[in-house]
Amino acid sequence: MNNRIFFAFYVILASAGLSMLTAQCENWVGKPTQTDAENAHSIYRQALKANDYTTAFENWQIAYKLAPAADGKRDYHFTDGVLLYKHLLTTTTDEKTKAQYHAKITELYDQAISCYKNKAISLKVDTEEALNQKIGYLYGRKAYDMFYTINSPYADNIIALDNCIKYSGDLAEYIIMDPYAKIIVWEFSQGSMPKEKAVELNKKLTQIAEYNIANNEKLSEGYQQAQASMEGIFTEIEKQIFDCEYFKEKLIPEYEENKDDASVLKRVLATLKSQGCADTDPVIVKLSEEWKKYANEENARLQKEFEANNPAAAAKAAYDDGKYQEAISKYKQAIAEETDNEKKATMLFAIASIEFRKLSLYSKARSTAMEAARLNPGWGRPYLLIGDMYGKTARSCGDSWNQRLAILAAMDKYNTAKSIDGSVAGEANDRLSNYYGSLPDKSEGFMRGVSEGQTASVGCWIGETVRLRFK
Repeated sequence: MNNRIFFAFYVILASAGLSMLTAQCENWVGKPTQTDAENAHSIYRQALKANDYTTAFENWQIAYKLAPAADGKRDYHFTDGVLLYKHLLTTTTDEKTKAQYHAKITELYDQAISCYKNKAISLKVDTEEALNQKIGYLYGRKAYDMFYTINSPYADNIIALDNCIKYSGDLAEYIIMDPYAKIIVWEFSQGSMPKEKAVELNKKLTQIAEYNIANNEKLSEGYQQAQASMEGIFTEIEKQIFDCEYFKEKLIPEYEENKDDASVLKRVLATLKSQGCADTDPVIVKLSEEWKKYANEENARLQKEFEANNPAAAAKAAYDDGKYQEAISKYKQAIAEETDNEKKATMLFAIASIEFRKLSLYSKARSTAMEAARLNPGWGRPYLLIGDMYGKTARSCGDSWNQRLAILAAMDKYNTAKSIDGSVAGEANDRLSNYYGSLPDKSEGFMRGVSEGQTASVGCWIGETVRLRFK
């Protein structure tokens, strides 16, 4: 008797669950309210395109209530609902109201996912692979909004992110990489995620990025930017979780692409040694030989250049001894005694070079270089130096978008240099040619609501305004 009661109760619960699922995935096809639902759908879609959110929301509510799954072939009523509630979040400061909107956004994502899982919404391409990809896409979008809009607990966010990867596999959207990387770094730093798990997730995200960089021609650039951003985020903990082999895989390609940049060689070599690579490792042996060769050649070149361009012998001696602050002080003494503006400008340029290349005082170096440029208006080399500063520090200017804005700022300085000084045009053009591939991506600009020709502010220490140009 008890078993019969339990079975009856189970049937009632199952029926209730099925009824709720049917209701949340109901479409308008063949319903008495089909015309009303279609009209409301058409009105809100047009209003949404025109950014008329009031009209859009009023009619979306009608369409969503009558047919959450529209005609059963699209998820617009769920995904457009998310957009509308995200807009509503910008119109209120009331925390209780915001919490309600957050809950609604999550609910709409969950409903859409549930409808696809139960095949209440059909796809044009009716395959299990296409269905999984759609479900993974929605989990990824949900995770993105949970992180940046809803500020959900990381444990909940990880579930959505893992489901995105579970269903999408290597085709997971690149938008999940930045938030997941930040969550991993935070969780590991707080002791909530073991080292092995952090390494495993990093490998998984890297695999997704590398697959799409190689196979997704349309979005390859987006995955490259996302991977670069992710790697930047992981730098906070990478020395705690990765070994020598990881850093060889990461840094050797960078070295191969920048063999003429001694700062890259020096940093790569120092990092590999600090991460446990043995002195007898063939890679370490090779890099050490390259560094020794460079050091000898560079010292000779710098000495010759310094002697040719620096009239202050005391400053030269201090520089040769590696006493850079003393060299700057001596240069300033020489400038105070000099009456020729062109010679003053040359010594100021030397100071700016030391501040930049030896002391990493970027703002100060830029100010000194600009002073040199004012004293010798037709001289382009100070602008080349400033462009080099911007290019070198671009990677530290935030996310990939802001890094590319920094590259635009560097290119502006190279263009200024060659426009006022034909003698440096060749050098300026060489530098420019290296950066054309690093211009901002047009699709990224579209996502940010900006177009070519508009101006944008460069972040970090650069603080300049650039005119947007895209690839």
